[in-house]
Amino acid sequence: MKKENKSVIIWLLSGCVLLFLMVVVGGITRLTNSGLSMTDWHLVTDTFPPLTDAKWNEAFEQYKKFPEYQKINIHNDFQLSDYKFIYFWEWFHRFIGRIIGLVFFVPFVYFLIRKKLDRATVKKCIVLLAMGGFQGFLGWFMVRSGLIDNPDVSHFRLSLHLTFAFITFAYTLWVALDLIYPERNFNKIVPLRNIGRFALVALLIQIIYGGFVAGLNAGLIHNHWPLMSDGQFIHDSVFIEQSSLVKNLIEGKSGVQFVHRTFAYVVVAIILFLYYKSTKFPLSITQKNGIKTLVLFVFIQFALGVFTLLYSVPLALGLIHQIMAFFLLSAMTYTLHRLSK
Repeated sequence: MKKENKSVIIWLLSGCVLLFLMVVVGGITRLTNSGLSMTDWHLVTDTFPPLTDAKWNEAFEQYKKFPEYQKINIHNDFQLSDYKFIYFWEWFHRFIGRIIGLVFFVPFVYFLIRKKLDRATVKKCIVLLAMGGFQGFLGWFMVRSGLIDNPDVSHFRLSLHLTFAFITFAYTLWVALDLIYPERNFNKIVPLRNIGRFALVALLIQIIYGGFVAGLNAGLIHNHWPLMSDGQFIHDSVFIEQSSLVKNLIEGKSGVQFVHRTFAYVVVAIILFLYYKSTKFPLSITQKNGIKTLVLFVFIQFALGVFTLLYSVPLALGLIHQIMAFFLLSAMTYTLHRLSK
């Protein structure tokens, strides 16, 4: 690491921490059904929550006009105190998004003026800024789907919003790693790099289906393992929920859960294969440590997935499972970077 890059690296890693925090708060927002509490979006005026009783009552009355209250919460003796609870998590999620925007944009301009960024890093940072803006749009696009007729967001849009947050985090970490490890003087191990790329794609598919499971609340059914029910590896409902097999596997609760729980074996197998193949090559310490960490994290994540399912997605386990996915993606990004460059 070059000394002159230290401040830029700290900036990028700070962005990674904030992105991680935002996804964690997003997970809490989803698990507490708080995501539809703020029914509009303003760049400035809702930066802070309502500060007077009159403003709180005004926001609550606005919320009552939308499907979540009219079709669900109106029957649950839903009071202003309940609304304040769900409002907090959605507001906090959006507030962190604003902070991330400032943390990325203001230092970027400063580093640009001070000429602390080379041309390649400037281009990467512009991509990061564009990704951040698009992520904000995806958040609005997701929430919008739950404010029209259906009192729940589209699981496709939720998964897109979640997965793109993971991708933005991984790319930010990759840019930081480019500066932490500027040297290019050791062997690039192409076979392991290719397996690593395949593992990354598999992991992203698993994250996409994790979003589907969350969006459909598909973790609340078939709470058995390793079978979906007593005596059935594939539950009958996987084939009959929707009008076609494809729809069953992307829209049916049973089908989506089946893919997510089964594809976990694929992710574990690919990472174990990467570890096995890595024993055939002379590796650096960073490469060895990356692969070992990847193996450890994928087994922890697999176990967390099993227990989250068996206990019907309690808030704590569901959140820890999502957090561990972040650590697993971090290890995957680091390992692939070390194998590629």
